[in-house]
Amino acid sequence: MARPRILPGLIAIIALLIAGTPAPASSGGQMQTHPDIAYAPAVGHGHLLDLYLPGRRTKVRRPVLIVMGGSGWFGDDGKAYAAGLAPFFTAAGYVVVGVSTRSSYQARFPAQLYDVKSAIRWLRRNARSLGIDPRRVAVLGDSSGGWTATMAGVTGHVRSLEGRVGVTGYPSDVQAVVDFYGPTDFAQMNAHMLPGACDSFNRSFALTTCHDDPHSPESSLLGCPIRTCPGKVESADPITYVTNAAPPFLIAHGEQDALVPLHQSELLLAALTSAHVPATLYAVPAAGHDKTIVSPAHPVATVLSDVAGHPTAGRPTLEVIERFLHQALHL
Repeated sequence: MARPRILPGLIAIIALLIAGTPAPASSGGQMQTHPDIAYAPAVGHGHLLDLYLPGRRTKVRRPVLIVMGGSGWFGDDGKAYAAGLAPFFTAAGYVVVGVSTRSSYQARFPAQLYDVKSAIRWLRRNARSLGIDPRRVAVLGDSSGGWTATMAGVTGHVRSLEGRVGVTGYPSDVQAVVDFYGPTDFAQMNAHMLPGACDSFNRSFALTTCHDDPHSPESSLLGCPIRTCPGKVESADPITYVTNAAPPFLIAHGEQDALVPLHQSELLLAALTSAHVPATLYAVPAAGHDKTIVSPAHPVATVLSDVAGHPTAGRPTLEVIERFLHQALHL
């Protein structure tokens, strides 16, 4: 496998671009893309990030949106998800960062959380060169990437989960979380699967007992059949760490999700609401487990916080998400 391309002096080059030198030919004078940057010692693709910079030049430091795609923790290429979101959010003034974390084949939990925290610390260490605001960092992910984003959001000040991967000595907390259909309590997943969903899940992953199977994505992440290691299940549940110090959350989950039950996001909303954390859950009636949970159309609902803890009907749009980030990051 080819080694990732790491350019000498890359941070200095990016700093020059931001300072006003001509944009590279590949950017078309608009969004600038810098792929395959190592934020920690290489492990497959799991310690790489892609950087998307707005083409518009400014002396004002920009907020950061970290994006991670899901794979059931079986893939280490989650940074690819950022490519589709970057044009909208860079146009809105954000630096977008696609982050890959290690797969469960490469390392068990809490390695994936250590990885995203390492990427956050790397960004803060290089904030001045990159022209980013280290006080305004948001994370967004779908499925297992949504779980990683949520875990990063609720463990910003949990020293025991900081890890020693890559850059150290900088904070890893974030100021906003966007979670698309991420799991929370692995032990409750089977009980709330849609009728017939476990049968198709078993066929897809060559399993027999759905999420409880010794070879399920969740069991593979923890390195044990989830029914045999409740302590590890609890340690991987973001609800375990929810306090009133958590940042605002926007959650979206399809009611027809046949992989991760909607109940998982309802549990998270209830925990955040009980801790008085601003949070909204969009329960989307026609949506399953896919990235079309975000609608390109005008918003059906635009509520940004639901203190009563009830799901909001409708499908969020990119504009709704950006408004949420704008509010949460105090822009």
